[in-house]
Amino acid sequence: MALKIIEHGSEEYQQMVALRNDILRKPLGLHFDREELDGEARHILIGAFEEELMLGCCMLVEEDPQTVRLRQMAVYNEKQGKGIGRALMNFAETLARDRGYKQLTMHARKDAQGFYEKMGYQASGQEFKEISIPHLIMQKKLC
Repeated sequence: MALKIIEHGSEEYQQMVALRNDILRKPLGLHFDREELDGEARHILIGAFEEELMLGCCMLVEEDPQTVRLRQMAVYNEKQGKGIGRALMNFAETLARDRGYKQLTMHARKDAQGFYEKMGYQASGQEFKEISIPHLIMQKKLC
């Protein structure tokens, strides 16, 4: 499995959008709009690949000079449980650390809380609804 930064607008990026749409959006009856996708050009886009086929993805969005937020973490359902999510998280944390960020935060779906806790993240604050799904703010110090 290869992990790499994806260029916005590339064929790999198109695979990323399709994966996120299938896993994160369609089940909720949601779709991406052009403005949202155009805004992703400013983010760090990350993909896990087996040859040319994307297995999973996520992105990092700067919150402030010290903090980066993980967004849009997705792994194809049939590929879950094979270490792809863990590899993506480790790669994202290393990138964030290398770029000087001290903390990684996220709005984690409640049903993924256990996965992130195993990766060293802690929940903070109260559960809240985002796109009609229970979420928690989770964070981890990177230094």
